[in-house]
Amino acid sequence: MTSPLPSGETLPQPVLNPPASVAVFLVATIEPGGEGAVREVLGSLAGLVRSVGFPSPDGGLGCVAGAGSQAWGRLFGGPRPAELHPFRELAGPRHHAPSTPGDLFFHIRAARTDLCFALAAELVRRLRCAVTVRDETQAFSYFDSRNLLGFVDGTENPVGQAAADAALVGEEDPGFRGGSYALVQKYLHDVDAWDALAVEAQEKIIGRSKLTNLELDAPGSHKDVNTVLGPDGAEQKILRSAMPFGRPGHGEFGTYFVAYARTPGIPETMLRKMFLGGPGSGPDPLLDYSRAVTGSLFFVPPAGFLEALSDS
Repeated sequence: MTSPLPSGETLPQPVLNPPASVAVFLVATIEPGGEGAVREVLGSLAGLVRSVGFPSPDGGLGCVAGAGSQAWGRLFGGPRPAELHPFRELAGPRHHAPSTPGDLFFHIRAARTDLCFALAAELVRRLRCAVTVRDETQAFSYFDSRNLLGFVDGTENPVGQAAADAALVGEEDPGFRGGSYALVQKYLHDVDAWDALAVEAQEKIIGRSKLTNLELDAPGSHKDVNTVLGPDGAEQKILRSAMPFGRPGHGEFGTYFVAYARTPGIPETMLRKMFLGGPGSGPDPLLDYSRAVTGSLFFVPPAGFLEALSDS
C-alpha cells in the first residue's frame, strides 16, 4: 500500500513532524453560529503559526488541526472523508473507552513551552465566542522518551516513507489525499498501584524491558495486544504521538495518546483488542493501571484544504 509523499495542494499538515519537547492539545465543540469564526481561524492557521514562530526559528513550532464527524458538514459541506465517523465507545467486562464531545482538535508542538502557550492562547482568543474548550492538556517529553510509568513510548513508530504510508490518506480517497485520521484519547495512570509492582511484573505487562526497552516474549502483554496484523500477516502500522502530562499536586499522571492513521480501522482494531479482548487474548493488562477518560476521532485535512478556506 505504497503512497508517495503528496505534493502541491495535497501536502499534509505537519502530521509527520518528529516528536517535540512540548505539546498542547486542545479539543473543543463549536457553538451554534460559531462556524464562520472557526473557518476563518482554520483558513489562517498556517500564517498564524508562521507569525508566532518567526522570532524563534529554532523553536520548531507546528500545529495540526482536525475536525470531528458531527462538525464536518457544519464547517465545510460538500464531500466527507470516506471513513470519518464519531468515536465508537467500547464497554468491556472490566474496562471502558468513553466517547467524549469533540468538534475541533489542535495538536500544537514545539521545542519551547512559551511558543506552544502563545499559539494556544491566540487560538483560544480568536475562537472565544465560537467554541467551548472541552479539554486542554499541556504535555511534555519525559527523560528518554519515557512515559510516566517509566517505559519508553513510541518505539515501533514508522519513519520516512513508511510513516507517510501509515498516516496519510492515498488514492483510496482521492479528494482527501494527504489527510489523516486522528484518534485521540487521554489516559490517567494509577502510579501508586503501578509503582507497587516489581519491575519484572511491570515488564511482563508492557512486553519490554524497563531499562533497555528490548522486546520480551510476553504473550498477552500491552505490546502484544497492540499489534494488528493484516490479511498477509504483515503488521499494520500507525503513527503514534503520545506524550506524558501531569499535575503532581492534584495526583494527576497520564498519557495523551494520538494515533495518526491512513484509516481509522487500524487504531480502532487495536482498541477493541485492548478493551474487549479477542480470540486467545484477554484485555490489555495495562488498563488495570491506566484509565481512558476521553475519546474522539477527527479528520486532519491536507494543508491546502485549510488554506483554501481563506479564499472562500
